[in-house]
Amino acid sequence: MKGLVVGGVSSGVGKTVATLAVMRAFDEAGYDVQPAKAGPDFIDPSHHEVVAGVPSRTLDPWLCGTDGLHRNYRRGSGDVCVVEGMMGLYDGEVASTASVASSLGLPVVLVVDASAGMESVAATAVGFDRYAEETGQDVDVVGIVAQRAHSGRHESGIREALPDRLTYFGRIPPSSDLEIPDRHLGLHMGAESPISSNALDEAAGELDVEALLEAARKPERGIDPSPGRSDAPTRRSTEPTVAVADDRAFCFYYPATIERFRERAELVTFSPVAGDRVPDCDGVYLPGGYPERFAAELVSSGTLAELGDRARNGLPVFGECGGLVAMSRSLSTVDGDRYEMAGILPADVEMCDRYQALDHVELRAVEDAPTAGRDETVRGHEFHYSRASVDSDARFAFETVRGAGITGERDGLLAYNSIGTYAHVHPESGAFDAFLDRLAE
Repeated sequence: MKGLVVGGVSSGVGKTVATLAVMRAFDEAGYDVQPAKAGPDFIDPSHHEVVAGVPSRTLDPWLCGTDGLHRNYRRGSGDVCVVEGMMGLYDGEVASTASVASSLGLPVVLVVDASAGMESVAATAVGFDRYAEETGQDVDVVGIVAQRAHSGRHESGIREALPDRLTYFGRIPPSSDLEIPDRHLGLHMGAESPISSNALDEAAGELDVEALLEAARKPERGIDPSPGRSDAPTRRSTEPTVAVADDRAFCFYYPATIERFRERAELVTFSPVAGDRVPDCDGVYLPGGYPERFAAELVSSGTLAELGDRARNGLPVFGECGGLVAMSRSLSTVDGDRYEMAGILPADVEMCDRYQALDHVELRAVEDAPTAGRDETVRGHEFHYSRASVDSDARFAFETVRGAGITGERDGLLAYNSIGTYAHVHPESGAFDAFLDRLAE
């Protein structure tokens, strides 16, 4: 499958809108699109899925490793893969859009804010192209999409200023209908605030689809697309059943995680917000999301209370970030409201006005835990606006090699047969395989 990376000169330049417009342009031209996202993200991929109609792949060398990055790319399908970058093209200490493009050998289409420039837009693109050469990075910037560029003289001035080696792929016209609302964890989810279809059609019509397809290329490195860390998962006559919370409060999970569960277990879903009963299962996965936005519904539904009872009776629960919040004793909002949560973990959580952690993380297991064996390391990422106060005798599965964790030095709060962590992990980390192995014992 051919692919290209839509990178940006900085955060906030309009990569998501440009990426969606490129996807729509390919779709309208009759090509099947596989969306993907460089770096850790759950929100941008939700917009990809609305437009492309298929889940977006996660491509992050820190979360997945180099083999896992290639594996996740190759497990996609379609005529062309459109990869949205993260932050600015070269930004990121342990993972960047540039590193993803370089690892896969994909060309970069650079999104440049053209709202107040013409020749300077071209100069910016030339600088980004030459920076790779100056720093010895194998990154191929092949051209630009001019974000917020007007037609006529504005557009022609940008096009004429570009050197021949850089292609002008088109523009994204300035339009309030192409703005996506945001909140403290980023943009609104795609199902909540889908971008105007008419505005997206207009933007797609300003792009040169055939030039984009000609620029796209296949990854240079071949690799078996079968799952990693458990390349040949043991199939048992009776597989464990995993219940996954899936609703507006618990919506931050990677499609690859669901794929791994389906490969190695029976998967059922339930909605704590809607008051679904906890399914008959061998273990529960509570992904991240927005439990603070739906705290009243979660309390009134009774599902968390039932989950707490089940966990105290031995049912394993694995919660990430928002899942950790839901597993705690209580949640206090920035408005001062306090809500009783599941009461599985010896912690009380408070929402804050500013984010408390934003980083790629690495955890080392200090004892055997539901998601890792002693001394094993797990890589993930964290981004949260809450902080947890834990009991003095609380037990932790991990020390934080990199990242903030729960206490700064520890993460993976343990209680009964359950674990809650601020780290989001990808299945390539091995954490979900370890969880499934323990459920099958």
